[in-house]
Amino acid sequence: MARRYFGTDGIRGRANGEITPELALKVGQAAGLIFRRGDHRHRVLIGKDTRLSGYMIETALVAGFTSVGMDVLLTGPIPTPAVGMLTRSMRADLGVMISASHNPFDDNGIKLFGPDGFKLSDEVEHQIEALIDSELLKRLAKGTDLGRAKRIDGVQDRYIEFAKRTLPRNLSLGGLRVVVDCAHGAGYRVTPEALRELDAEVITMGVEPDGFNINHECGSTEPTALCLKVKEMRADIGIALDGDADRVLIVDERGRIVDGDQLLAVIAESWQADGRLAKPGVVATVMSNLGLERYLGKLGIALICTPVGDRYVLEQMRAHGYNVGGEPSGHIILSDYTTTGDGLLAALQVLAVVKKQDQPVSKVCHRFDPLPQVLKNVRYKSGKPLENAKVRSAIEDAEARLDGHGRLIVRSSGTEPVIRVMGEGDDKVLVEEVVDDIVDALTNAA
Repeated sequence: MARRYFGTDGIRGRANGEITPELALKVGQAAGLIFRRGDHRHRVLIGKDTRLSGYMIETALVAGFTSVGMDVLLTGPIPTPAVGMLTRSMRADLGVMISASHNPFDDNGIKLFGPDGFKLSDEVEHQIEALIDSELLKRLAKGTDLGRAKRIDGVQDRYIEFAKRTLPRNLSLGGLRVVVDCAHGAGYRVTPEALRELDAEVITMGVEPDGFNINHECGSTEPTALCLKVKEMRADIGIALDGDADRVLIVDERGRIVDGDQLLAVIAESWQADGRLAKPGVVATVMSNLGLERYLGKLGIALICTPVGDRYVLEQMRAHGYNVGGEPSGHIILSDYTTTGDGLLAALQVLAVVKKQDQPVSKVCHRFDPLPQVLKNVRYKSGKPLENAKVRSAIEDAEARLDGHGRLIVRSSGTEPVIRVMGEGDDKVLVEEVVDDIVDALTNAA
């Protein structure tokens, strides 16, 4: 069934374009109605990142939820994983994160979490979509049944304490100089404070949000400034979050980027040695490098691949009992602790290994040599470029050339009008050629 509003990670689009106050109001009403289960006083917890449009969307959601009789708890800016954690720990009936993650400031989005702290299933999202497009007026609350809204204090401290408890109580990060780039986003307060409370020397970047600068030339999507800062400050490690702090990239002491595949290898090997790996497997997406699969295989750890999207990684983990999963982009899911990707928790696990091994980050976090991989994005205005005959022909030709020598992934982004083309193989020149041929065909079709 075609999805009108929800993508791979909630509802996302241009603020006051696709994401309007009217839509947010209806989402609040529809989701509120579906999660009114029983006679108790129902509650929804709403967090957000630092985008200017967050105020507008938050207010509209409050109107929607209270109009169907749900009380609203407003947290202010907190990371997406904190919303999942708090929804569960505060026994709310529903959680909402207002964020467009790594997108520019003028985008925004709505992510929904069930009472268990997990993102909603496709089935529930379909139910919400159906209600959004229905006549809701007759289902609104009456008189004394209307909901109330209030801002709550202390949620950031609760999340910091939660994050610290994922490490052994006697573990200190003392002696480590850490540069952390919070992308002027949702983690700008909690992440530096958590690291300081663990005794690290912390140098901050991206901690002055103004509503417009989230993800702008900073954070995990643009880590160049962090790489330079790590070298300038002679730091041991750099940590880059995205706008809602559910993904992380690491920069080693030489100023080189460590992606999510290497982080998965570090954590999986460490957890295997400590007997913490629930099963001999790690869940990743089809975008993970073949080098990761080969490295884990030598350790007796299987790599289980899913479609792109952290929700699909988590679904596979929950269905089959794996407790480590993630994506090259830095969505690392450690299901012993959290219900979604968590940049801070993943960074803490890596820091724990660095302290344990007492080795430079460049050695600790370089577990394998990745195969040559080329990833290019093609933005389009409208239509369905992947259905174009010349594009299909270019993809078929590329697959034939790579047969037995690599692999090819061509897919539509679930969050923006972009086609992503990824080629991988032992022969970099061949990979570049086939990717460029597809990009050319897509550019002409777009």
